[in-house]
Amino acid sequence: MPAGSEGAVQRGNADGAAQRGDAKEVGSRIQRLRTERGLTQRQLAEPEYTAAYVSTVEAGKVRASDTALRYLAGRLGTSYEQLALGLPAGLRTELRQGLAEAIGLLDGGSNGQAEPLLGDLLQQAERYGLADLESELRVALGTSLLRRGDLAQGRAQFEQAQALLADEPLPRRVSAIRGQAIAHHLEGDVRYACYLLEKTINELNGGGLPDPAALLLLYTSIITPYMDMGAYERAAKAAELALDLAPQVPDPVAVAGLHRSVARTLAARGQFDQAEEYLIKAQGVYQQWEIRAELAQCHWMRGYLHTQHGRLAEAEDELRTALDMLRATGAVFHAVQVEVELADVRWRRGHGADAEQLLTTLLASLGPGHGTVHAAAAHRLLGLIHEQRGDVAEAEDHYRAAIPLQEGADAAGDLADTSRLLGDLLNLQGRTQEAIEAYRRGLVRLARPGTTTLGPAITPPPVSTRRKD
Repeated sequence: MPAGSEGAVQRGNADGAAQRGDAKEVGSRIQRLRTERGLTQRQLAEPEYTAAYVSTVEAGKVRASDTALRYLAGRLGTSYEQLALGLPAGLRTELRQGLAEAIGLLDGGSNGQAEPLLGDLLQQAERYGLADLESELRVALGTSLLRRGDLAQGRAQFEQAQALLADEPLPRRVSAIRGQAIAHHLEGDVRYACYLLEKTINELNGGGLPDPAALLLLYTSIITPYMDMGAYERAAKAAELALDLAPQVPDPVAVAGLHRSVARTLAARGQFDQAEEYLIKAQGVYQQWEIRAELAQCHWMRGYLHTQHGRLAEAEDELRTALDMLRATGAVFHAVQVEVELADVRWRRGHGADAEQLLTTLLASLGPGHGTVHAAAAHRLLGLIHEQRGDVAEAEDHYRAAIPLQEGADAAGDLADTSRLLGDLLNLQGRTQEAIEAYRRGLVRLARPGTTTLGPAITPPPVSTRRKD
């Protein structure tokens, strides 16, 4: 049983009991509301039921069926939940307004204010068995936890959010599933993140006419793990399918997220000008909606683009801007990831000592299960720094530290590159057999069964959604 599911099942049983409710409490609520509205038992009951039945229900001698409660709620001008659970009038509206406020705080980077608010809202949603709202609140809380590096707790929130909607249609569970995949990716299990997203995409597409917004979210989310695995063609295909869906999705923020991810696939192909165009589109939306956390990601990506162009001064400016914004918004885990790339730029600009100090400090907060890919990148970069200085033994140690992290994360492209660096280092020392073993270690991972195809390709939507040029 997945983590968190046992508790969700127990709570589900408790919610079922609450919905069945205490017959006397339900009867008392019906009688009070009927009296307030000046209705007789016959007027409330007819035409579907009898006055005797209403009398029995009000006396608490029987618990009305869900069908009867929905009928009586309609006659009383109230909601089923108010009759069955004693839900205060207007609570749903208040909770939705609170959720919108919390999301606004998260978008603006005020995680410290958003999380207590989400906690209070969750207590109310749980108390009254509002599973749909509780699920949405847990997704928001999980997002906040991931940003500040509480990966296991964040993943647990997404797992509970999905369990709450286990019987709902798949599109309603997509946000929770996506959150789980992101958590696994950040923890270092990149292949499992891809599996979760691919499985959900294929289920949606195999079920007839899928939800375009849900599919767009999934295709967008799978691009980054594909890129980290070195599956560049898959990432490009996902970007293409998502762009086809974009005209059908009215949410500009969701489309902006796609544009930011597409920029990464274009950069990997060396199409830097086109990547910049998509990045500008995304940045414009985030500025308009004042979503600072995502705007910081745009600066991060622009820093990467400048690095690939060799514009290192501009790259450092963008990365420092991203770093400041992420710290200000409480996204400390993402800030650590940016610092790894900043160290790379500092080294390229001739500041190897600064880069080494930064990386050594960062490795204290990165590692297996917590930023595995970036921990490996830090070790790889430290290996390059030491090799440039002639510290061969130190360089070898860092390359060897990076390789198992990359293997654990299934970052096949990075693994092949680090294995090449280690092999070249060993070969220069005349350690030919060890060099061959290092080269083989990287290549075998690239060519092992299932790595080159990643299983069946993600399926496109069943109906053509080609965008009009």
